[in-house]
Amino acid sequence: MSSLLGIDLGTSSVKVVVFAVDGTIRGMGSAEYPILTPSVGYAEQEPEDWWRATVLAVRQAMEKAGRPDISGIGFSGQMHGFVLVGADRMALSPAIIWADQRSADLLPEIKSIVGSDLKKCGTAPAAGFLISTLFWLQRHQPELLDRALRLLMPKDYIRLKITGELGTDESDASATGIFDVERRVWADDLIARLNLPRSVFPVTNASIELVGTVTKDAAAELGLVPGIPVAAGSSDQPAQAVGNGLIDPPLGSVTIGTGGQVFVPLSQPLLDPKLRLHTFCHAPRTRWYLLGAMLSAGMALRWLRAIIGNERFSYAELDRMAGEVEPGCEGLTFLPYIVGERSPIMDPRAKGAFVGLALRHGTGHLVRALLEGVAFALRQIIETMEDCGASLPKLVASGNGLGSPLWRQMLADVIERPLFQGQDAYASERAGVGAAMLGGIGAGVLKGYEEARSLAPVFDVITSPNPARADQYEIAYRRFLDLYPRLKSWF
Repeated sequence: MSSLLGIDLGTSSVKVVVFAVDGTIRGMGSAEYPILTPSVGYAEQEPEDWWRATVLAVRQAMEKAGRPDISGIGFSGQMHGFVLVGADRMALSPAIIWADQRSADLLPEIKSIVGSDLKKCGTAPAAGFLISTLFWLQRHQPELLDRALRLLMPKDYIRLKITGELGTDESDASATGIFDVERRVWADDLIARLNLPRSVFPVTNASIELVGTVTKDAAAELGLVPGIPVAAGSSDQPAQAVGNGLIDPPLGSVTIGTGGQVFVPLSQPLLDPKLRLHTFCHAPRTRWYLLGAMLSAGMALRWLRAIIGNERFSYAELDRMAGEVEPGCEGLTFLPYIVGERSPIMDPRAKGAFVGLALRHGTGHLVRALLEGVAFALRQIIETMEDCGASLPKLVASGNGLGSPLWRQMLADVIERPLFQGQDAYASERAGVGAAMLGGIGAGVLKGYEEARSLAPVFDVITSPNPARADQYEIAYRRFLDLYPRLKSWF
């Protein structure tokens, strides 16, 4: 039986999936790498850390799978960031990733230069987006840009290491903020207007397009055979959607991972006139998606756990303590803006806050307030989407955060709609599965997106909202909405 390899390069780790064409996961591997913060507001990663982790994770997944023959490879990757490579195809500096805030002061200037033409890119510029970071580099490190041969999205650096080929795919390009999402081409007029070097922008491919094969050197490092066909892959949101069968509207997803996202497929581009949301290219060329993204979801919980002592409390213990606190946390509210925020407030200067602390509040209150704050932020995104005309009748729960029964029930209660999951034990790994599927379609092992969708989970596990909690959460949600406008001038 044919097997496929999916490489999902996330923010904190790479996960590799060996996926059989009967729909089963035969093996998995993972390895972590750090986020570097050399200055306040900076967020960088070393591309060679990605590669070393990928080598470990591929070898681990293949060993667990019994070393099957691999018929195709695909990619999924964190969005918005990039690395510059020189003529020797080596990284010129650390990659600047999506969480980076150094370009925040330049956003008004970018908007004034580009004006209303931003709408064809489907998004406002945001700190951490390629358009903003590249503009910052042009202003502050032009000599680095002068030495650059190409810019590559994070997953495409791994593609380069495996195939020796430079390029990206249309879904990842669309998340840069300087790509015409309807025509699926770089927005050359905006690149020229911002005086950015056009030569560094890579060629774009469809997600299922074959872009090379595994080289001998890469095969030796990865423990694979040379010549395996490699597809372009996609950014992580389309990949998890493909892995979950979310190709056509209105079936969408809500994810709690490092950040939080609400994803809705579209048959035609749907733009938010206020650009509080993002409209990007889906992996299939005839589909797009509407995305609302918050920056800190699981990241906020990891931050709090580190403060109160990683060695003292497991995540399960934090869940237990939060579960002992009533909804609304006795007046305690958390704003999850610890690295700024995107949808829907689009404010890189926003800050996190616990508001309403009292002597009786303990660790459980802090944890529950944080979980509720993330849920409230996701509800605000959903309501913004509905205001723009999107339909979200059915949402699939995705990501490690929603593997927590407490957080999943809390979110269902807050958004007042059911959340759906499959009984697949690997529900949180669907981005890696989607990456493998893209590789399989490209290699001709799978007959298009319809066959891939037939391998998706059946979403028969339902977390229904509890109407008895609706009034409690409604009061707390209105308090949450009231806080940011009041505190904005302090940030």
